[in-house]
Amino acid sequence: MIEAIGRYGAGLKPSSYYEMRVSLLQKDLNYTNDLKGHKESWVIHCCSIMLDASTDRRCRSIINFMVNCFLGIMFVKSIDISFFVKSGDKIYNLLYKFVEEIGEQNVVQVITDNGSNYMY
Repeated sequence: MIEAIGRYGAGLKPSSYYEMRVSLLQKDLNYTNDLKGHKESWVIHCCSIMLDASTDRRCRSIINFMVNCFLGIMFVKSIDISFFVKSGDKIYNLLYKFVEEIGEQNVVQVITDNGSNYMY
């Protein structure tokens, strides 16, 4: 990003607060929600499901659900699991629903982080 700014020169105007919160955010949201090309790739080439759990400074736990395919990695959704008991059964149920959304026949593998930390 800094290199691109340097190539543009000193006259580059930064995005306004409104642009960042409304128009640019809406543009990125539309891009994220447009999974059409990716969904077609999932059917042809299959895909991998990726789950990444993290905890913020307020100790809220979030799981990000992503799909990796021929076209690259696509973020699909995020779920706040702060109020769930982090059991193997709960993670399995969330994962099962997500695989159903993607299409069971399209998934070749599931990749998680720290899966062994969940109690069964």
